[in-house]
Amino acid sequence: MAPRTVLAGARVVLPTGVVDDGRVIVDGTRIAGSAPSSARTLDLSGHWLVPGFVDLHNHGGGGASFTSGTVEEVLRGVHTHRLHGTTTLVASTVTGDMDGLAQRAGLLSELAEQGDIAGIHFEGPFISPCRKGAHSEELLRDPDPAEVRKLIDAARGRASMVTLATELPGGIDSVRLLAEHGVIAAIGHTDATYEQTVEAIDAGATVATHLFNAMPTLGHRTPGPITALLEDERITVELINDGTHLHPAALQLAFHHAGADRVAFITDAMDAAGFGDGRYRLGPLEVEVSEGVARLVEGGSIAGSTLTLDRAFQRAVTVDRLPVEGIVAALSANPARLLGLYDRVGSLEPGKDADLVVLDAEFALKGVMRRGEWVVDPQLG
Repeated sequence: MAPRTVLAGARVVLPTGVVDDGRVIVDGTRIAGSAPSSARTLDLSGHWLVPGFVDLHNHGGGGASFTSGTVEEVLRGVHTHRLHGTTTLVASTVTGDMDGLAQRAGLLSELAEQGDIAGIHFEGPFISPCRKGAHSEELLRDPDPAEVRKLIDAARGRASMVTLATELPGGIDSVRLLAEHGVIAAIGHTDATYEQTVEAIDAGATVATHLFNAMPTLGHRTPGPITALLEDERITVELINDGTHLHPAALQLAFHHAGADRVAFITDAMDAAGFGDGRYRLGPLEVEVSEGVARLVEGGSIAGSTLTLDRAFQRAVTVDRLPVEGIVAALSANPARLLGLYDRVGSLEPGKDADLVVLDAEFALKGVMRRGEWVVDPQLG
């Protein structure tokens, strides 16, 4: 790219709203406030221009696993999601033995230090066997704060989030430990009651891991964790908008009850995202992906997704009929704030990284820029 480029003519989604016939100026790796008259102009008329997507919860893609892949394979998975608009990504693990998870944290932390990923999310092993989903029950354990601390230390300051069943022995103390170390404590794969969930939130939990999935259903006499997580303004709720994990009415309920500022769309993607159907492994478990839906070979539980965030965006507009500004918040600003990165990413404002996505009038992805470089060039189709 030229040192300065003006992206002009698109409908630009800013924190203040949608600007028709807007302009975003890219100066090197950053968004700038002005450009000289000699700056190159790229006409994006008829398109949307939105911030790059931020995925809090992602296990892999492009045939590569963040849980077990080599450095090269992890980078391939990261690149696969960049091709679909995710310019900032937290790599998620799944339940494994503690030594293996610590070794994995060491590898992923190096990639975080290099800026390839934004951090590490440990999903398991501190989760409920009653709500294990696609996690190996034999490797589950109670959230002993000493063991939680072991994983945080192994991540060398790059642990972003830990998902816990906070009702288990040690759960509340582990939440407090995570909060003290600046790591997000996420409530998920839980069999907690309403009251136990409130206690965990008061202790410092701030995220609901894939709300509705792997937790008790909402009942009128036993409201359970879903009610507590939706009603508390301190909680951001993750939603997997792939049409498989959530009925559209459940997504609408969460989006409208929590409000656009408290939703983070995630993929919970596994290796098959951006790759195709077939047999895969998710940690120690075998997964069959058929027609884009991943399920365990034994038992049939949903095993992550094959979702990419550009598809989540398009579905949110065309199927769920959500407002574009709210979708952008859920895909970019909200997760960026949770990660403490909103000063750099999550919106199209001067001084921030030039991370952006170009969508056509039907909200299909046409271009992706990361730090001023086109990953998908809209001029090349």
